[in-house]
Amino acid sequence: MKLSFPFGKGRLDYEFGDELKAVLTSSIEEYEPELRGRELIKNALENPVGGVRLSELSRGKKNIVIVASDHTRPVPSRVIMPEMLSEIRRGNPDADITILIATGCHRGTTKDELISKFGEEIVEKENIYIHDCDETEKLVNIGTLPSGGECVINKIAIDADLLVAEGFIEPHFFAGYSGGRKSVLPGVAGRETVLANHCSEFIAHDRARTGILEGNPIHKDMLWAAKQAGLKFIVNVVLNGEKEPIYAVAGDLTEAHKKGTDFISSLCGAKAVTSDIVISTNGGYPLDQNVYQAVKGMTAAEATVKEGGVIIMLASSDDGTGGDHFYHQLADEPDINKTMDIFLSRGRNETVPDQWQTQILLRILKKAKVIYVSNMPDGTVEAMHMIPAHSLDEAMSKAGEILGNQNATVTAIPDGVAVVVQ
Repeated sequence: MKLSFPFGKGRLDYEFGDELKAVLTSSIEEYEPELRGRELIKNALENPVGGVRLSELSRGKKNIVIVASDHTRPVPSRVIMPEMLSEIRRGNPDADITILIATGCHRGTTKDELISKFGEEIVEKENIYIHDCDETEKLVNIGTLPSGGECVINKIAIDADLLVAEGFIEPHFFAGYSGGRKSVLPGVAGRETVLANHCSEFIAHDRARTGILEGNPIHKDMLWAAKQAGLKFIVNVVLNGEKEPIYAVAGDLTEAHKKGTDFISSLCGAKAVTSDIVISTNGGYPLDQNVYQAVKGMTAAEATVKEGGVIIMLASSDDGTGGDHFYHQLADEPDINKTMDIFLSRGRNETVPDQWQTQILLRILKKAKVIYVSNMPDGTVEAMHMIPAHSLDEAMSKAGEILGNQNATVTAIPDGVAVVVQ
């Protein structure tokens, strides 16, 4: 059986024999929407869930802020943003609109990346501001999170007469699902707020897992922050493997997001098939630009690999490791158990940047060897406690050597961020 795995902007193919036990996919690829593209978004805006249309909300509001995703997310903003702007101006032609880019703790989005996301017309004509989690003069404390951390949010969002957001919904490896409330926290939050929300205690919580919202302490904090910030309306989409929107929902923060997560949860569940080797991806570009993001796809493999087995992670990683903190937390200490113990000893207000991502990768590495197929230098991958490879053939050969088993079984997950392995 020949399988094709997304890798950067291309694909890696491999032909399997009897060793392939299962291919875990979501049935999203089989879903055929009645509407596509801008018509899908327009229909969602015309039929909001749990409230009135965005054009109605916009009336009488002078300062309107749209929180938009950054360069690390495959949100089809070229399709969504024109319809949102049109709907706002339909109700309020004179509104002052700011598009606030939700970078969270990521690096700032470049102009070229903005043009790629929105198109030249929107970038040239609209007022766009890129959030910086460390720009203290643009941040304001709006209260204390349920977890006890301080909730510090971008002042542009807080000062809005109407705060709305675009985004997408997919399974998320510790928040349950992306979308909705995540536009505010971590999207436009201060660094200390993100750190408190991503503390080791919460990351280790058994409800802070893919596909789980109920009882998830990370989700609880995020939802509180979004409500406190006044997020009144969202437009969220669900994407297929080609990053095309196949479903859209708009309306009330809580009700619209629930409708979206109910939709995707009905399609993306996959029963675990335990194997010696599990191959996963981050769905290709833009989510596999660095190692940091690729941890997400590894968690799908973690859920179905045998203890002591091998995970083969395919992620082009053309943008490198994804963060100096993340890299050095792994590279500077040879004993992964020692690093994990240090993380778990820290309180929620002692969290350091990128600790959560490192903690999850350490959890994975404690269960299985990780062969990392990328375009990165071998030394960098090795320093992060993984085994480098530059092709699937090379990775499979190395996995066989590690296991010493000519009959090793394989489970393939062509898009590790699109499935909830149960």
